Amino acid sequence: MTNELAVRRATDADAAALVALVNSAYRGESSKAGWTTEAELLGGQRIDLEKMREAIAGADSVVLVHDVEGEPLGCVLLERTGDEAYVGMLTVRPTLQGSGLGRRLLGAAERWARDYWGARAIHGTVIAQRPELIAFYERYGFRRTGERKPFPYGDERFGLPKRDDLEFEVLRKELG
Repeated sequence: MTNELAVRRATDADAAALVALVNSAYRGESSKAGWTTEAELLGGQRIDLEKMREAIAGADSVVLVHDVEGEPLGCVLLERTGDEAYVGMLTVRPTLQGSGLGRRLLGAAERWARDYWGARAIHGTVIAQRPELIAFYERYGFRRTGERKPFPYGDERFGLPKRDDLEFEVLRKELG
């Protein structure tokens, strides 16, 4: 039996359901059913329909989705960045978090980046004030780079900050 997760490339028809899934996993009361919530750090939305459609349609991006009977249970964004790939928006339905689905989605993202784009490494950003999420990525082989990036304050498409010290930490993993 293979441990590879069945994923498919999202289409525009998936966009609204994926926006609902992502926002439910990161923001608001529904996100508190899982451990990836950012509700204490940010209000508002995690992504809007326009940004999701851009990610799905992008020439150098893909949203991979794992669904059962048409219902999305998880997704992950990949963007080609030269000979590497950016991974983001790793999302698992809050009630399924802790099941291993997130780890398996990351594995699918790595395979896609390596097999379709020839990526030699994968990198992503995590809000630095999320040590439990950074630890998750470290357990999966990502390393802290020491690089930080500013949080996009003032752009409500990324949420409504509840703190004034948010920033992103860059994590990176070599692909074999």
